[in-house]
Amino acid sequence: MSAHKYELMFIADPELDERGLKKLTEQYLELITKEGGSYDEPDYWGRRKLAYEIAGKTEGNYVVVRYTAEPALSAELDRVLNLNESVVRTKILRKDA
Repeated sequence: MSAHKYELMFIADPELDERGLKKLTEQYLELITKEGGSYDEPDYWGRRKLAYEIAGKTEGNYVVVRYTAEPALSAELDRVLNLNESVVRTKILRKDA
């Protein structure tokens, strides 16, 4: 198995303040490094309007993280993100050429 490049985007609850959002993001960054992956500095897009309502919410805090890891980590990351009630939506894309 070899590592691949990925881009994770998640939309967090709009009620989270900046500190809460950073703390939430750091949990996932910790998981990436614990599993032997590496990541670039997270890109916080801030609070934006959603294209459509999700779970009664019309806005969300967007965060994008580019990382390199084994494919199994992406599956685990997706699983863990989906368990968190503060995460409204996730998307992980493989960015290899």
